[in-house]
Parts: sequence; C-alpha cells; structure tokens
Amino acid sequence: MTEIRINCYEALVLFPQSAASDLQGCADHIREIVDRAEGELLGLRKWDERRLAYDIAGNKRGIYFLAYFKARANAMSGIERDLNLSERVLRSLVVRAENMTEEQMRSADGREQLADEARLRAAEPATATVPAESGEVASEA
Repeated sequence: MTEIRINCYEALVLFPQSAASDLQGCADHIREIVDRAEGELLGLRKWDERRLAYDIAGNKRGIYFLAYFKARANAMSGIERDLNLSERVLRSLVVRAENMTEEQMRSADGREQLADEARLRAAEPATATVPAESGEVASEA
C-alpha cells in the first residue's frame, strides 16, 4: 500500500505591476492553481509592491503574493509547472515550509485585507494625466 505524503509549502509569486488593478484576480489565479492540484490553500496575502532589481519581461515593478498551502508531494511538479507556464505570473518560488506550523500559516492569511484593498482600488476613479499645453510651464510646489 502506498503512503500519500502531504506537506506544507510556501510560495512567493510575482505578478506584473499591471495586475494591481485586479488584485482579487491574482489571488484567484493562485487559488485555482492550488485547487487544480487538489491542494488546500491555508493562507494568502499580498506581500509587497516594489521595484524589481532588473526588468522581467519589460516590467520594472511587480506585486509579490505570499501563499501557504498543503498538497500531496507528488502534486508539486504540476503546481510548479502551472506557475511557470502561466502568462499572468512573472516568477515564482515554491519551497517546503518546515519552519512553520499549520496554525502559523493560517494566521498569516490576509485574504480579507486583500479583498478590502481590491475593493478600494476598484472604487478609486482612474486618474488621467492631462498634458500641458505647449505654452504652459509646470510649476513645482
């Protein structure tokens, strides 16, 4: 009889800056990938938005998501393949989370804050930049 090993994992997923308008879509994309492998998402939160050390596919800035999940050990190749083949994801790193308990992973869940931030961003009016006319000089305040 074969033993099914279920391990806890930590994934850091990098999305392009253009995904900032659809944070909930990014979170759903990560959840779909974990669900497809019959894993259980324990915690997910937006980690940071920052400038990248070097351009990745023409992107100078990116949004990092941190995800904690449980999955079968033999399903990890599928999860990593899906992350690498995804057109929405710039980079990803998945490691076994041996240093954290399942309770710590669940307490790191930031999906509620992520949903709040996504609602706030959707409610913000799009700020359009109006080009200055040729005779005007922009004043510095």
